[in-house]
Amino acid sequence: MTAPEIAEALQFALDASEAVRGTTSPNPPVGAVILDADGAVAGVGATAPPGGPHAEVRALEAAGERARGGTAVVTLEPCNHTGRTGPCARALIEAGIATVYYSVADPNPVAGGGADTLRVAGITVHPGLGAEAVARGPLRAWLHRQHTGRPHVTWKYAASMDGRSAAADGTSKWISGPESRARVHDQRSRLDAIIVGTGTVLADDPWLTARLPDGELAPHQPLRVVVGMREIPTSARVLDDSAPTLVLRTHDIGEVLDALGDRPDVLLEGGPRLAGAFLAAGCVDRIQAYLAPVVLGAGEAAVEDAGVGTISDALRFRRERVETVGSDILLTLVPDRDN
Repeated sequence: MTAPEIAEALQFALDASEAVRGTTSPNPPVGAVILDADGAVAGVGATAPPGGPHAEVRALEAAGERARGGTAVVTLEPCNHTGRTGPCARALIEAGIATVYYSVADPNPVAGGGADTLRVAGITVHPGLGAEAVARGPLRAWLHRQHTGRPHVTWKYAASMDGRSAAADGTSKWISGPESRARVHDQRSRLDAIIVGTGTVLADDPWLTARLPDGELAPHQPLRVVVGMREIPTSARVLDDSAPTLVLRTHDIGEVLDALGDRPDVLLEGGPRLAGAFLAAGCVDRIQAYLAPVVLGAGEAAVEDAGVGTISDALRFRRERVETVGSDILLTLVPDRDN
């Protein structure tokens, strides 16, 4: 098998994994590709919703007899246990696969060990293929939950160049451009949950739904989570039937995260006091800051009360990515653990 064939197969597996992100929890959104003995793509699969087949099984079903003597390229080490479905390592062995490439070892002690089972069966196993791209991509949130025991929280906000999320009169639509808003809707369609505070609900009355470019609801909708002690009206858009909603009467960030259960991929959308509380609790794992080329001069800041009293206590982040989205700049930042 040539290196370009393997690299192309990994990209197909990544794309398949990304396509099902948000629909597989508590299972990871894995992608798998089967190459036949000649190196041609014979089958592509991704994890089905809970209770359905895993990525390797779906790819093997698509490949049929062409899998025999072929190669499997998988984003996560094939599982080695029987749960609601059988072990994927066994399925690969029975299909006659000769070689397996996988990106990331399974950190779950119950499901891990598939690579050793494959080797014992005489299959050549290559770990670590594209590990960084997978760990920073579709499996990011799931791996974070496996390692930390809590969901992965991305704080997303839009602000002016002077850090304002609303003008002096409270208006905030629209600071960011249409391309940024479209990107956020696409992101929502792959999430497990979106969190906002009661203040945001009362001020903006958002739907917090994921919508397609034509304005229709996306097939997958994340859980909408409203946090705070203030009452919200029964007419609030966030309480409609377009997506599930969970209202949490608490200010305790630990209680909020515990209530999310097996939903690992979470977006924190607002407002500034709730964002500050998550930052102060050390529970922001990534920031996505959409910076618009406007200056407001006054108005609400993007974050308040993050627990920083002096410069030595500053919460420091490092740049992971910088992108241009329409007329806006998108900064993706992760905690700087070295400071």
